[in-house]
Amino acid sequence: MLIDPADPSRTLIELSDLDGEDELVKRYGEPLRRIVTWAREYLCNPHPDLGRKGAVCPYAQTALDRGTFYLAVCQGEPTVLDISRVLAGYRDWFQRLAAPPGVSPQFRTILVLFPDLPDARAAAVVDAAQLELKSAYVEAGLMIGEFHPGPPPKSGLWNPDFLPLNSPVPLLAIRQMVASDFPFLQEVPSHVRAYLERFGDRPPAPLREAIAAARRIPDEPPTREVLT
Repeated sequence: MLIDPADPSRTLIELSDLDGEDELVKRYGEPLRRIVTWAREYLCNPHPDLGRKGAVCPYAQTALDRGTFYLAVCQGEPTVLDISRVLAGYRDWFQRLAAPPGVSPQFRTILVLFPDLPDARAAAVVDAAQLELKSAYVEAGLMIGEFHPGPPPKSGLWNPDFLPLNSPVPLLAIRQMVASDFPFLQEVPSHVRAYLERFGDRPPAPLREAIAAARRIPDEPPTREVLT
């Protein structure tokens, strides 16, 4: 288990901790193990409705194998404001976490679980928190994604009928922004600017036309949240 030097109350659970005696792990062992199983069986494998080849998440298997798949628990029934405060701390810690030698930053992830949120509130709270947090994360070069049993009403890039953000426990997932994330950012000018600061000189070939078009669009308030 990792402890944040900046705030010892903030912890990250590693896979090896799931067999330990830590009180937090013992209390929430069942939802933690459910998420690890979900990651292995869902994120790390192809899905017939995904609309493309490969695993649902191309980074999860390496994160699991290399020990950079971290879990955290937000206890109780947090409000959107509570989650925003908690996730601000994990955002800052994520930026300070060093990947093991030979592991690229895109293979690090933190999944913050909300196992005490009742189903009746989980979707609204987690979705609203993700929307509240996204801009600050994007400006920091990170992505934050919402997952819950709803599932979130956001379609996949390759199949508009597929809702890929379904998980058995409500959570928010933190990861590094990568060059292929442009479709998730292109409708919000500030997000586009943050993307271009990092990848504008080396965009992926399939996205060059869309990125060039985005450079020509003047700044305007976003009309809707980007599908992820």
